[in-house]
Amino acid sequence: MAKVIEGLYYAESHEFVKVEGDFGYVGITDFAQGQLGTVVYVDMPEVGDEVTAGESFGAVESVKAASDLISPVSGEVVEINEVLEDEPERINEDAFAFWIIKVKLSDKSELDSLMDAAAYKASCE
Repeated sequence: MAKVIEGLYYAESHEFVKVEGDFGYVGITDFAQGQLGTVVYVDMPEVGDEVTAGESFGAVESVKAASDLISPVSGEVVEINEVLEDEPERINEDAFAFWIIKVKLSDKSELDSLMDAAAYKASCE
């Protein structure tokens, strides 16, 4: 069973959001990295770009497939995880530690439409 962490928000498209104050760290879940296999490239937006809940903000490419990244929240990208530019495979080591973008949340009520850990775990079974 893939690792699921309590206290995070999960999207049906297998992204997670870790909320700290007005910011959300967005990445792919352990389940998603397991399905993809070895990640070889992460296509990320630029700092200052706007992301919109439910819309693509980049892609993750693996040896098996490429998968769009769908933002679970809306807001401004304030940071990207630069480690992933040179070492995208770090996502396979710990998908939750290696978030992809940090977003200044523009509408925290969007979090209400995401799943908690128990609901996400059930959706993966």
